[in-house]
Amino acid sequence: MIVVAGEALVDLIVGIDGRLEAVPGGGPFNVARTISRLNIPCRFLARISTDQFGRRLMSQLDADGVDLSLVVETDDPTTLAIAELDRHGGATYRFYVDGTSAAGLNTADLAPDLLSGVSALHVGTLGLVLEPSAATLTRVVEAAPSNVIVMTDPNCRPQVISNRQTYEDRLGRVLARTDIVKVSRDDLAYLAPGVPLETAASDLLRRGPCVVLLTDGPADVRIVTPGGTVSMPVAKTTVVDTVGAGDAFGGAFL
Repeated sequence: MIVVAGEALVDLIVGIDGRLEAVPGGGPFNVARTISRLNIPCRFLARISTDQFGRRLMSQLDADGVDLSLVVETDDPTTLAIAELDRHGGATYRFYVDGTSAAGLNTADLAPDLLSGVSALHVGTLGLVLEPSAATLTRVVEAAPSNVIVMTDPNCRPQVISNRQTYEDRLGRVLARTDIVKVSRDDLAYLAPGVPLETAASDLLRRGPCVVLLTDGPADVRIVTPGGTVSMPVAKTTVVDTVGAGDAFGGAFL
């Protein structure tokens, strides 16, 4: 059993032609769906709205076989992300988070046996930014039993990070208990500006993880460990858009 903790939201995807499409999303939401669609038992810990968007999120998770027993329902409106696509399928994000569903997860919402019988815990994205959810999930990570693999995907969203130092301090606490961290070129550009990619990835090993997965679009995935770096080629594909690509990779790896 794998527990994925974080946010579920709706991506309002704006195409280059200006058309708008509402798509269920959120990094952890995508990870949970990936794991479950690969026939691995998965529970999703998140706060999801009872509004129409929230009902759609719940329906999609249920259709993919995700265990919803840890989901906390709320009347707060669904968190929204505006994803504007460029001609290569890349996305630029803007977020509407104040007073919305994803932010409000508290320790009182947690099941006492949250990680009982669990093999792995995955956290990341806005779940490590929005308060009080971020503080709640940080405590969950720090309290994870030693036999639970912890995987973290910062999936940094600078547009939502109001205090960089607070975010970095919290991420440092999470990384100290993380076994596997998945980062992209964009993540490292934010976390370690001006530092060469592999150097920045190797530096993460000194903060706690024993494996760093570095994704870089169509370039090779680099697996960085204390024993060295291995590169794996990325399968060639026709890109429609890149929304959720890193989430699917992380979920499939775990």
